[in-house]
Amino acid sequence: MPDKTYKLIELVGVSENSMEEAIRNALERASQTLKGLDWFEVTEVRGLVEGGKVSQFQVKMKVGFRILRK
Repeated sequence: MPDKTYKLIELVGVSENSMEEAIRNALERASQTLKGLDWFEVTEVRGLVEGGKVSQFQVKMKVGFRILRK
């Protein structure tokens, strides 16, 4: 079994609807330019409040992707 090596980056996903959508938005966007996305870990959740209501969800996450061999 070949060894695997990963690179770790941080992303912030944003959504006006939910934390889950914020995660999905960030991962879908990252997958457009990064290959080998393998896992994520949510490290922070925050949001904006306007007029006493949540107006935006922000999810900070670590994302790991495989470093591919040539």
